[in-house]
Amino acid sequence: MKEQAIEKGKKEQIIKIAQELFARFGFAKTTIEDIARSLRMAKASIYYYFRNKEAIYEEVIKKEGRITKDEIIKAVSEQETPQQKLKAYILTRFRAFKKMANYYTAFKEEYLKNYSFVIEARNRYREFELNLIKNILNYGIKRGEFEMEDVDLTAEAILTAMNGFEYQFTFDTPEEELERNLDTLLNVLFRGIEKRKG
Repeated sequence: MKEQAIEKGKKEQIIKIAQELFARFGFAKTTIEDIARSLRMAKASIYYYFRNKEAIYEEVIKKEGRITKDEIIKAVSEQETPQQKLKAYILTRFRAFKKMANYYTAFKEEYLKNYSFVIEARNRYREFELNLIKNILNYGIKRGEFEMEDVDLTAEAILTAMNGFEYQFTFDTPEEELERNLDTLLNVLFRGIEKRKG
């Protein structure tokens, strides 16, 4: 039991350091040697825990994916109205992608599409986002605040819009400007889906 805990701790240590190195230098430029050197470990010790660099990167992606999803779910659940929930989702998404550099890169870099675990991560995350948006839209309809003919299509449209603005918002925009731009975007969106009074 104690040995298992030590092994788990070592693996987590490798993942943590690899996460930092991948974020700083990118997946392609980071080597097993770099990871071993940063940990003051022999290269062979890294291979004891992970068969190759891709296996380490896969664990980093999973870890950042879990954190990103948890942060989004928490932010959305803390809001009351569907409008607030949608804003919390989008804002937290951008903030999380800014922090989780490896996760974001896995979604954007073409050369990473060759890895099946990256494709799986992308598909899982897309499904997570679509379901979340649909839940918020249905919640808004239930409360009599939103109306739309097709929830699935509206969710797809929102996600497509977010992906379009993502890079610019995530990396180039100061926080206050991000909120302002987001408010403008959401006002346009809400005009399209909010139930007309009277």
